[in-house]
Amino acid sequence: MRGNEAEQVGYANSNKAHGPGSGRGPLLQYRPERTRAPPRATSSGETSASHRQPPPAAPPNSSTAIAAIAAIAQQQQQTASSSTAIAAAAPPSPGEWWNEDVELVENEMMLYGGGPKSSDAYTINGLPGPSYPCSTKDTLVQTIVPGKTYLLRIINAALNDELFFAVANHTLTVVEIDGVYTKPFATPAIMIAPGQTTNVLLTADQSPHPTAMFTMAARPYLTSVFPFNNSTTIAFLKYQNQNPQNLIPPNYSLPQNLPNLQDTLFATHFLNNLRSLASKEFPCNVPKTVDKSVVVTISLNLQDCPANETCRGFQNKRFFASMNNQSFIRPSTSILESHYHNLNVGFSPDFPEKPPFAFNYTGVSPVMENMSPSFGTRVLRLPYGTRLEIVLQDTNFLNPENHPIHVHGHNFFIVGRGFGNFNAAEDPLGYNLVDPPERNTVAVPVGGWAAIRMVADNPGVWFVHCHLEEHTSWGLAMGLVVENGREPSQCLLPPPNDLPPCSV
Repeated sequence: MRGNEAEQVGYANSNKAHGPGSGRGPLLQYRPERTRAPPRATSSGETSASHRQPPPAAPPNSSTAIAAIAAIAQQQQQTASSSTAIAAAAPPSPGEWWNEDVELVENEMMLYGGGPKSSDAYTINGLPGPSYPCSTKDTLVQTIVPGKTYLLRIINAALNDELFFAVANHTLTVVEIDGVYTKPFATPAIMIAPGQTTNVLLTADQSPHPTAMFTMAARPYLTSVFPFNNSTTIAFLKYQNQNPQNLIPPNYSLPQNLPNLQDTLFATHFLNNLRSLASKEFPCNVPKTVDKSVVVTISLNLQDCPANETCRGFQNKRFFASMNNQSFIRPSTSILESHYHNLNVGFSPDFPEKPPFAFNYTGVSPVMENMSPSFGTRVLRLPYGTRLEIVLQDTNFLNPENHPIHVHGHNFFIVGRGFGNFNAAEDPLGYNLVDPPERNTVAVPVGGWAAIRMVADNPGVWFVHCHLEEHTSWGLAMGLVVENGREPSQCLLPPPNDLPPCSV
């Protein structure tokens, strides 16, 4: 299997069954941290789990969703007129491409304790575009009609990179993030983390261009010192009835509105502009008070190389990663099945609720200081209905970095973000408890912190991890165990009959 797009890799890296739409059904989410066996395919080639995912109330490109987004945008006076029609367009999904099996890339990384090989290209809808050798024919050309407004559903399918995305000469109006409507706002570009979705409106309102082509481009947002792919993938928007042969312009250029690789200022400004609608129809149910507060540090770590082994990490050591200095070990048995059957084997319900040692998290020397992590499969146990606050604190160990942290099974509200060390006495005073953005992946700022609030109302075992897959493989993860509630509707559903057998 060569040249795999991120979403085409085997079950261990699948983005299916992702997020809170699986209410009371974590046993349907066949992820190896919970059930080690892969899903069985049906005769149609789809996984049996996919048939059990409850459909969203309005699929993002359905006429119902488009009408709702149009109404919201018009109410916020973000579209040209109240009669503007919104058409669906093919979702431009940026991703990554390797010229070899990505599972072999991960296996080699874990064998020698070094970083992964960088991808060979970025893609838009699986096509790399003309900026790569011999790839001009593999370029997405999306035709749109002049004067119309389109809903673009942008999905970051990359494994190891947050990405900037922009369309030359066009403004994007953000209307939805991770399946939740937002207050619309206009932006020249977006920043999107792996696994995140962002819906934007784009109006074909530009004057005729000599080639009728406008470049779409995606490139990484760089906050790491590790080797990375610094290339840019390109696709084109073509206005209908112009350039009928779809000839790629020989002298194309990148969008001037595409942020540079290290534009933390733009990324911060973009994320700070995201707001929930907080309307009567779409309320913002952020918890105003909490029952439990947890502080979790995010760190990259080094361990000495075992005797008689070759290690390719920094200083010939092995890379690991941790949350509160706990590096997550993927269990050999299913945590979820163990929890469901009250066996309580294969994991430990004592994940620390604060860092084991308090220190200047963002002031330590990245290279000269290091904290060796502990290893285990530790989870945080929560009673049903717990109003939970988690402060995610980046650290300087090895490399301060922007970390996209994803919580399975729940949405949460991002009530605060900042740079430096979180101040428990002062920073909560600036929380947004009126219209914070609601999503399921938060970008923790490089050398900074993010505070999220959620209600633990989805019983089961849920994976919390960095959405940079190399960090997850190194152990930057934890688990949440949400206990059953009192009512039948608040209890974990039994396993499906075709659940693959595991060792529990």
